[in-house]
Amino acid sequence: MTAHATLQFEHATLADLPALCALLAQLFAQEHEFSPDHAAQQQGLSHILQHPDIGHILVARQQGQVIAMVSLLFTISTALGGRVALLEDMVVDQTCRGLGIGSQLLTFAIAHARQQAIQRLTLLTDQDNQAGQHFYRKHGFQPSGMQVWRLIL
Repeated sequence: MTAHATLQFEHATLADLPALCALLAQLFAQEHEFSPDHAAQQQGLSHILQHPDIGHILVARQQGQVIAMVSLLFTISTALGGRVALLEDMVVDQTCRGLGIGSQLLTFAIAHARQQAIQRLTLLTDQDNQAGQHFYRKHGFQPSGMQVWRLIL
């Protein structure tokens, strides 16, 4: 893909599931805590796409093909008294990286969150992912003093 081809930024659809699962396979192959599981990813993505009150999956398309994605998953913050979102699954196809597509998609996602009256975006990144942390800082995100804890049920 070239940097000069026209990009479209929009909501994903159920027809995009194969491309979204392929992107998540790339993402989870590089994650420390997750691994690709096509059936699980397809189930989760389908649920989000069929229930937009839960969240929105936004994509970048080039020549009709999905080449990047990001998810905004909604919840309520009692501290802020309104809707907030988790920004998850930010990934650009490995053949299209380094062309600014991720920055454009993240800018689109932030604008979309503002339109949805989202008051805060929160994301997780691996502690040793310096490139990812630099990318998010460049877009205005700041590290939090909060520590992530999990209980797998």
